[in-house]
Amino acid sequence: MSDPLPVWFAVQAELVGHDEEVDSQSRSCFDCYDDATLFEMFHLTRACLEFVADIVRIRMKKFLLTSLSLDAMIMLTLNFYARGSHSAALRNRFDLKTNCDDIVITVSEVLAGLSDQFITLPLTRRAKIDMAHMVEDFCGIPDVLGLLAPAHFKITEGPLELYVNSLGFTSVVCQIICDLDGNILSVEQCCAGGTHEQDLWGTSFRGREIEEELYGRYWVIGGEGYDLSKRVLTPVPHPVKEAQMKFNAAHAKIHEVARAMVRSLKWRFRCLTELGFEQHKLTNVIKACCVLHNIAMKFSVPLPQGHEMFEDPQPRNPRSELAGICSDALKARQDIIDYNFSGRFS
Repeated sequence: MSDPLPVWFAVQAELVGHDEEVDSQSRSCFDCYDDATLFEMFHLTRACLEFVADIVRIRMKKFLLTSLSLDAMIMLTLNFYARGSHSAALRNRFDLKTNCDDIVITVSEVLAGLSDQFITLPLTRRAKIDMAHMVEDFCGIPDVLGLLAPAHFKITEGPLELYVNSLGFTSVVCQIICDLDGNILSVEQCCAGGTHEQDLWGTSFRGREIEEELYGRYWVIGGEGYDLSKRVLTPVPHPVKEAQMKFNAAHAKIHEVARAMVRSLKWRFRCLTELGFEQHKLTNVIKACCVLHNIAMKFSVPLPQGHEMFEDPQPRNPRSELAGICSDALKARQDIIDYNFSGRFS
C-alpha cells in the first residue's frame, strides 16, 4: 500500500487498543521455536507472526468453539496457510486427533474481516500521485492507480461445469488489484473459474467505483482478457506501428508485476494451490492470505526458497465476442501512445 509506513503500522494500535487483558510482557506462543523453524512452519518471521497474533487475539475473544487456546488456533491456522496441511509437530503439540477445519474457518473469518484495514486503494491525493509517478518511472505509462491481477485458485471438489477454466482444471477466480511493489490494494469475492475477466470487472464493486472515477481520472492496467474502457488500459491488439509496440512492451512489463504478485501469494501460502469448495469459507481463506501477504510485505519477509522456479500458469478467459470499444477510450489510449512512446513530444 502507498500510505506512509508509520501511519500503516498505527493500525495495529487501533485494532489492538488498550485492552487490560493483553499483557505485552507475556511469553509469546512462538518463543519455543527458533527463527529458522518458525519460518519453515509459517513462512513468516517472528516479528511478523507476533504482529499478526496480537491483532487476532483481540478479535477472537468471542470465539470459544474448542478447548484449544487462542494461540493454538492461530498457530494451527497460520501453519495450514503456509503448508497446505497441518504439520505433525503442531498436531502432536496440541494432541489433535481430528481435522482442524473448524479452527481454520474461524480464524480465517477473523483475518478476512481485517481486509478493510490492511487492503486499501490509495485514498489521499498525495498517495495517488506518488503511485502514478512510480509506475511512470518504471514503464513510462502515466496516471496508473493499480494493476488488475485476476487470480485463479484450484479447487478439488464442487460443481464442475462453470468452474472449469480455459486450462481445463476447476478453480475459483478472484479479481485482485495490486500496486507496483506487489501490495494488494483490493480483492473481491470468488467467482466460478470459467468467468470471463471482463465480467469480473463489470460486476465488481471496485470496478464500478473506478469506472465512475471515484478515485480520480486514473487508469488500472488490465490484460488481454479485459476490454479497453474509460479507466481500464489494455494493450493494443495487433500493433503495427513502432510506438504501439513500445507501448505494448511497457504494458507487458508492468502487467508482469501483477503476475509475480499472484505467484508470490501462492508460494508463501501453499494452501491456495489447492482448496476445497464451500465458497463462502474459501473466500475467507483467500482474503485472509491477502491480508497476511500485505503484512509480510510491510515486514519485508522474504519468500521461501525455490520461489524463482515456481510456475503458476493462470487461465485466460477473454470473451469470445467483444463489445464495441468506446471511441473516447481508443482516443485516450492513443494519446498516451503519442505523448509517451512515439518520441513526438520528447
